[in-house]
Amino acid sequence: ATALASIKLLLSQPWQRNVQRLSAELATGLAPARELSNVADVRTLGAIGVIELRDAVDMRVVQPMFVERGVWVRPCGKLVYVMPPFVMGSADVATLTAAMVDVVAQI
Repeated sequence: ATALASIKLLLSQPWQRNVQRLSAELATGLAPARELSNVADVRTLGAIGVIELRDAVDMRVVQPMFVERGVWVRPCGKLVYVMPPFVMGSADVATLTAAMVDVVAQI
């Protein structure tokens, strides 16, 4: 019943348009990270945004830096990635991507 309700909710909204918007906003917001020397790649796939670093991050250092910026991002190895909900607004995406670029620039 829960899965069916979730699918009905998803289909009741313009989710495909939201994914396209998120993809574009993630690509734009993460683009400045391409210029950082510790970044190997920046990419998006649908509503997934990734900054791939040259070296793995130290979670004990990085996690508090994200929290200080009001976002919850949990890197995995060399990847700093996000999969925001399809309903996330543009201002929140901008806050999220700015925090990602800012933290990556400082590590």
